[in-house]
Amino acid sequence: MKWEVRISYKKGVQDSEGESTLSGLKTLGFNNVDNVSAAKVYLIEGNLTHGDVEEMCRRLLANPVSQDYSISEVK
Repeated sequence: MKWEVRISYKKGVQDSEGESTLSGLKTLGFNNVDNVSAAKVYLIEGNLTHGDVEEMCRRLLANPVSQDYSISEVK
């Protein structure tokens, strides 16, 4: 199976990369952009269940204090 894991900052946690990108876009004249959020995406393949991938997120991929994650199966 192939899984997509998306890691992003929780609401209220400073996203320096997103803020910097927003600033750059505004500097380039894209003034209609209201917000930019950075996220990291992992594609994980193997004989894995959703539970296996969930455990990977809890133990390594995401920081539970500052990050949220979502898991979806890729067909």
